[in-house]
Amino acid sequence: METTFPRLMLQHAQQRPQDPAIREKEYGIWQTWTWAEVAADVRALACGLAALGLTQGQNLALVSGNRPYAYMSFIAAQCLRAVPVPMYQDAVAAEMAYVVADGQAKIAFAEDQEQVDKLLEIRETYPQLQHIIYDDPRGMRGYDQPGLLSVEQLLELGRQWDQQHPGVFEQAVAAGQPDDVSVILYTSGTTGKPKGVCQTHRSFSASAKGAATVDGLNHQDNVISYLPPAWVGDHLFSLAQWLVAGFSINCPESTSTVQIDLQEIGPTYYFAPPRVFEGLLTSVSIRMEDASRLKRWMYAKAMAVAQRVGADILDGKSVSFMSRMQYALGNAFVYGPLRNVMGFSRIRVAYTAGAAIGPELFKFYRSIGINLKQFYGQTETCAYVCLQQNGKVKLNTVGEAAPGIELKIADNGEVLVKGVSVLKEYYNRPDATAEIFNADGWFMTGDAGVLDSDGQLRIIDRAKDVGKLNGGAMFAPNYIENKLKFFPQIKEAVCFGHGRDAVCAFINIDFEAVGNWAEKRNLPYAGYVDLAGKPAVLEMVADCIAKVNHELASEEGMEATQVTRFLVLHKELDPDDDELTRTRKIRRNFVADKYAVLIDALYSGKTEQYIETLVKFEDGRSGQVNATLSILDAKTTPAHRKAA
Repeated sequence: METTFPRLMLQHAQQRPQDPAIREKEYGIWQTWTWAEVAADVRALACGLAALGLTQGQNLALVSGNRPYAYMSFIAAQCLRAVPVPMYQDAVAAEMAYVVADGQAKIAFAEDQEQVDKLLEIRETYPQLQHIIYDDPRGMRGYDQPGLLSVEQLLELGRQWDQQHPGVFEQAVAAGQPDDVSVILYTSGTTGKPKGVCQTHRSFSASAKGAATVDGLNHQDNVISYLPPAWVGDHLFSLAQWLVAGFSINCPESTSTVQIDLQEIGPTYYFAPPRVFEGLLTSVSIRMEDASRLKRWMYAKAMAVAQRVGADILDGKSVSFMSRMQYALGNAFVYGPLRNVMGFSRIRVAYTAGAAIGPELFKFYRSIGINLKQFYGQTETCAYVCLQQNGKVKLNTVGEAAPGIELKIADNGEVLVKGVSVLKEYYNRPDATAEIFNADGWFMTGDAGVLDSDGQLRIIDRAKDVGKLNGGAMFAPNYIENKLKFFPQIKEAVCFGHGRDAVCAFINIDFEAVGNWAEKRNLPYAGYVDLAGKPAVLEMVADCIAKVNHELASEEGMEATQVTRFLVLHKELDPDDDELTRTRKIRRNFVADKYAVLIDALYSGKTEQYIETLVKFEDGRSGQVNATLSILDAKTTPAHRKAA
């Protein structure tokens, strides 16, 4: 049945009024809202927003972490046929100002004092922002600027307005249409200014329903909501699927307590981008370095068994009795405790999307019994194009076309999509909207990929990033970078090679993992810059690259793309320095321009290069980091083929 998210919410409130809908951990205690309580608070919020002047077609700006009233405010705006426009909470005021002005918002919802300060700064140049609602009152006592009110004040205002305007809320909800825009999500802007992606109730609910049907999601499932609400992945899993399937969402106390909260909740359904799974594996590796010799030996032996048969057992394939017994022993002493430490003891299905995940990382999680699958999509497709079905999981694909989706590969290798999840338009950008559809009405994803004989899609890279070496070999930088980032010591990698004779790379070390590694070897360091330049660290990174090169040498068509030279950057690539997007995607052109002197040094044969770099600190100040970087040759391997 075609419907809207407010009507889905009311449906759950009628069918299961006392079931938990949202939990939030505050001051160490989990607070619960039932579906009936959510419906009552959404109604009060919607009526309060109506009292402030929010009407059909207007936009409500939101900047918040994962908090119940933030999610409820999404639905409250939709009740009025207005449109929520979420922003990243770690964005600086200038970035937010663009979205607020582009979205023509007159009312904004802010999580806390930090976000209120940014919005007040924005209002100095954008006076159309009339009202700012804040959720967390801490630090707000001395604020008396006009238009400021707390969530509690908004709820009370809404209840009064509702009494004075009987029946208006019901009429507004009933008037909502499935083809109304339900949210505007701004793209990460890897190549220019972000664009507002207009998605409808129909597109997001159909996407949520398709994925929920494949994995049998229902009201008994439990999800932890910890990713930015401005990101399409969180919007699909924490709002759209929540309202379609009726499960419980759980908001952690803070970003620093997510791992503890994950263990307490024990979600049955989990979603995270690859960088989160990379981070979890890094923390496991650090723990194992600190473990006793016996535990390290047990871990190594058990993981050897898991890598050999774990994924086959998970997929229900034929495995010998002896191997099953060895795996059961490993599960009792290693895999089970490891899943519990990660908070995955009750996981029935887990997904990753948002970027390509390295096959080795993917296999690690499946080998220890976590049903991790890949999901492929974009902001423009509700993060819903392909998904992997149980029993059909391949390490190098993102699955087959999801229910309601058609796939096609263009002559130039670009992935083309038609179906339920495709955006309605870019907000106020008919020119940009026209550019993303071809003459036959297919949405052009911008990703290069191939379909295998089973109809499963393999993403190679962003189409604009795929190039060629001078020798003619295809160069897919993201493919190589993901292999490098499998190592816990490597946090980020940027590869260069298009129009060149060979591939060279920038490496960002993971400060925590490498710092722990250095301390175990009694290697002193004064900070990131000092640690990144240590000869022992460079040697360790060189060893990681050599292993990746050995693997590339065994892959047909990739032999020539081995990394030949590299350097370890003197600073972490950072969204605040415009080197990464807020979803941690590399701004390749920006990085190439900013560090052109380093690229020239890599390809000119230099062994070191001095550089000064301007950086932004969290408090808004600017500074400079300078260093003389060592440039090293990487060990390459002659082409060979893996034994069958």
